[in-house]
Amino acid sequence: MSTRALGDREARLLRLRSQRLDPVRRGSADAVEAVRELCGVHAQLPSSSALTLRPRTTGLDATAVEEARVERRALVRTWVMRGTFHLIATEDAGWLLPLLAPVVVAGTRRRHAQLGLDDDTYARALGIMRRALADGPLTRPELAERLRRGGVDPAGQRIAALVQRAGIEGVLCHGPDRGAEPTLVLLRDWAGDRLGPSLEREAALSELARRYLAAYGPAGPADLAAWSGIPVREARSAVGGIAAELAEVTVAGEPAWLPASRAGWLDEPGPGEPLVHLLAGFDVYLLGYRDRSLAVPADRARTVWTGGGFIKPTLTVDGWAVGIWRSERRGRRVELTVEPFSPVEAGLRDRVEAEAADVGRFLDARVDMRLPPPGPDRHDR
Repeated sequence: MSTRALGDREARLLRLRSQRLDPVRRGSADAVEAVRELCGVHAQLPSSSALTLRPRTTGLDATAVEEARVERRALVRTWVMRGTFHLIATEDAGWLLPLLAPVVVAGTRRRHAQLGLDDDTYARALGIMRRALADGPLTRPELAERLRRGGVDPAGQRIAALVQRAGIEGVLCHGPDRGAEPTLVLLRDWAGDRLGPSLEREAALSELARRYLAAYGPAGPADLAAWSGIPVREARSAVGGIAAELAEVTVAGEPAWLPASRAGWLDEPGPGEPLVHLLAGFDVYLLGYRDRSLAVPADRARTVWTGGGFIKPTLTVDGWAVGIWRSERRGRRVELTVEPFSPVEAGLRDRVEAEAADVGRFLDARVDMRLPPPGPDRHDR
């Protein structure tokens, strides 16, 4: 039997459904469920991680996301995939961090050496950080001062490197914010018995592949490697290890997989109406694949990915980027400006407006949206 070859739009729509960006799978107002299903959301900007959940849930708001993190501690902000900052389900930290830490630490060893952070220096710093945080949450400057007093120089990028390594190794994570400034806490003190169990490496790799393909499929091992930071050879082995659970297709001529339990999606009709989303900055839909040309026009790649790892908030239609947007909070009001790559069709304007209004609902603010005049309707999406 030949493998099903997916067209670009068909692949995008399947990925939107996997990502809970299709009304068929848009979930309830449960931040923990959404984060767990996505195997974490990027949290370089904490406000963006919360907004990432908005179009994937119904009725959730920013206050509930923070309550799940700070009050229930069922979500944790820490360094995970690729050694970057994520919001993950606390129960997943027990197996994700031990799986990814060796890869991240090996990848940063040269940079740490350039900063004068050899293993002995790190060990001394780790002891200081553990003792300091045992007394309660500290901001990064406060922790840096404790390191300085203990004889470890935290100047420049050294403090960031020390904190990142301690985070990926499961020693510390973000605690409650102090005003606009985050604090650091000891992960085990913060998470308590919410921290899930660890897994043997082979089992953890299988779980990573299983969870990734459920959230991002159809995708392949190179995508898994790009998203997680593990080597491509391990990603191939992980996907191969759960082959019996998967359905194979091709995307842009390359093999890709999704859970076999979702093979029925391949024969279901697409959505009857365009799927319009105002995706947050650093949205995982735009982060989760090696080749992102399926989601963003090649001539607009630098508009969305502006360099330095920054990803702009993006307007998409059926998973295809058609513009960027920005917002500025002014008290109880949000000014939201949409910058389309070309005039938005008149028939889509109300959907963009509905998305903007939902951003306001999520943030508990009134939204004033700015959108250029509409262009003519087209029917060739």
